[in-house]
Amino acid sequence: MKRSSFLSVFLSFLLVTSGVCAAAERPYRDGELSLITRLTTWILYRNHYRPLVLNKDFSQKLFDEYLDTLDPQRIYFTREDVAAFETFRDTLGPSLLRGETEFAFRLYQLYRKRLGEYIRFAEAECRKKADFTADEYWDLKRDEAKRPADAREQQELWRLRVKNDRLYYHLVDRAMAEDKDLQKDRKQEAAAAAWKWAGATPEKCLLKRLRDISNEVMKKDRIDILGTYLNTLAQIFGPHSSYYAPKLSEDFDINMSLSLTGIGATLSSDDGFIKVVSLVPGGPAARDGRLRVEDRITVAVQENLETNNLVDMPVSQAVRYIRGPVNSRVCLGILTDKRGANPLPLNSVATFLSYFSRLTGSTDYSRVFPEWRGNIYLRPYVLTRSKVELVDGGAKGRIRNVRSSDGGVRRVGVLELPSFYHDFSAVRRGDANARRCSADVARILRKFNREKVDAVLIDLRLNGGGSLPEALEMTGLFIKRGPIVQVRTADKSIEVEADDDPGMVYGGPLVILTSKLTASASEIFTAALQDCSRAIVVGDSRTFGKGTILKVEELTPHFRWLARRLPAGSVTFETAMFYRITGDSVQQLGITPDFKLPSFTEEIKVGEMFLPHHLPWDQIRSVPCDHFDTDIKRKAKLLREASEKRIKASPEYTVLEKRIANYREHKNRNRISLQESKRWAEYRSVKEMDEAADRLLSGDQELRKKDKALGDPVLTEAANIAADYAAMERPRLPAAEK
Repeated sequence: MKRSSFLSVFLSFLLVTSGVCAAAERPYRDGELSLITRLTTWILYRNHYRPLVLNKDFSQKLFDEYLDTLDPQRIYFTREDVAAFETFRDTLGPSLLRGETEFAFRLYQLYRKRLGEYIRFAEAECRKKADFTADEYWDLKRDEAKRPADAREQQELWRLRVKNDRLYYHLVDRAMAEDKDLQKDRKQEAAAAAWKWAGATPEKCLLKRLRDISNEVMKKDRIDILGTYLNTLAQIFGPHSSYYAPKLSEDFDINMSLSLTGIGATLSSDDGFIKVVSLVPGGPAARDGRLRVEDRITVAVQENLETNNLVDMPVSQAVRYIRGPVNSRVCLGILTDKRGANPLPLNSVATFLSYFSRLTGSTDYSRVFPEWRGNIYLRPYVLTRSKVELVDGGAKGRIRNVRSSDGGVRRVGVLELPSFYHDFSAVRRGDANARRCSADVARILRKFNREKVDAVLIDLRLNGGGSLPEALEMTGLFIKRGPIVQVRTADKSIEVEADDDPGMVYGGPLVILTSKLTASASEIFTAALQDCSRAIVVGDSRTFGKGTILKVEELTPHFRWLARRLPAGSVTFETAMFYRITGDSVQQLGITPDFKLPSFTEEIKVGEMFLPHHLPWDQIRSVPCDHFDTDIKRKAKLLREASEKRIKASPEYTVLEKRIANYREHKNRNRISLQESKRWAEYRSVKEMDEAADRLLSGDQELRKKDKALGDPVLTEAANIAADYAAMERPRLPAAEK
């Protein structure tokens, strides 16, 4: 379709149907939802690693946890509300096998009603003058508190919550007004982009956020509501079991493959609009050059002339109309400051929408158009979709020159790996360019070898796992043949996964940096290299502790046996447990490093042990393996002693440990004051500590500009450890490449 015809279609759409909501997808029928429910329940019941009986006890857990899924802060449902649903409490398990879902939809409808009531309550409260002088408090642990007894008690709870949120936004404004650096940044930002949103009051900020929450809740499809219920069901079997409704299943595939087909923009909801947060480098929107960060997307017109109004649409739904097949076109209506050819001024659009609403009785979208600085126009942009590589999620490598304790400068290759990604569909197609983390890491390691690094540091602190085959393949890049992990299935049979290739890509000193967020496949990789004495592991006192292997079961193919074409999503569930070479499970307890490094993540209460329904730690027999470095424990002890000495003398770590101490002091609070003077004093004490830290580091500012990693003292210290490790080692022969 030519650009001019897209423009005429777009303008016609705006003048005829601007007040009409987006075209709805075909709704799922009751019988279809029942079939999805029965199939999901049956797969979990028959195939999960831990068998459960769908009895009264199971039903009661599902009843309580669905309540908490919808209302985790326990502010929307009263005890009277819960009592009205008690007839469902003991029978939910058997009813799922029959495909019955009345409880799920009735409770969600009540949730919508209560949320609407809360928003109206908040609007009324925001019209009142704020009083932050009373000695009142907001409970920070509402997830452990009793639900309000009735509507009267609920209203008082709502009053305190609105007051807390208003105070938060009020303090943000006060802090920015007193911070000269922030004021300077704001002026520069306004001068560079006068078209940005006008400043909002704390009350407007609060109501904007509630509106975005409301859009997500009120406009959720029936399949997505059912998906929330079935996901709650799955997590009673195990914390990593999930049901993904069709669009969430698509998002899971995107995360694993690090690619999608669309325009290459990251989007978010903002006061009813779809806001452009960032552009993917090299994506269609970035190459086109017209779409910019902070633009708002109001409408999408497809090549078949299907038109979708995105105003007041949750971003989770809007992306369906913006993504699309490779080489297809989409015309987007954009609010921007660019005048260009044939723009529609914002005020004329709002005027028309108000007039159209009065004529037709449809929603008046003029009320939601934003306040802007400068001149704003509504313009059509035609973009051609293509495959977008999510480069930020892939492996990255760089080399740092680090001075070791012996005074020498060592070249340390720093390898960052956010996940163990694998584009399964591209691999099945035989695509030679399919994204796989092991291939990307091998390429980086070969580059490190060519540039003669003295040691390699792998940063897995934020690596939540991914593909098991990739973890096995990547382990083989660092070892000669040998066992990697043991896998035990539900029938208690054990299989040892091993590397049979005698070659290594990299054979020099290796340090792995972990945290409490390091999980699953990254724990398999780390444990294998620690157990065969191949790497020094440093970081938090333990890793996450996810020791289960997941299977993804696509539901849509099952319905072909019934001659139905039904997008049904997928079920993910624990199907096996993995064990270290030593026979110890990683489950629950995680991996203990060779020695700890102080960090913020060490203070976080996170990990498998804190998840409900997690499987327990246990142990099986060990398997023999060759040890790469039989002297590694002695070396680790020496490295720890040098690290502790360095940390004590480090200005960066002095700052970090002060901030950790401050965080530790505040993280265990059960409540926060709603009195402005007390909350402001707390803010000031934190701010003064930060300013003292900045003064302490003032001598390093020029160096910091040259090497941004100095802003990460944990990574810096891990690089120092790698340099010291390299200094201990005698030169090794080059590894034989795989």
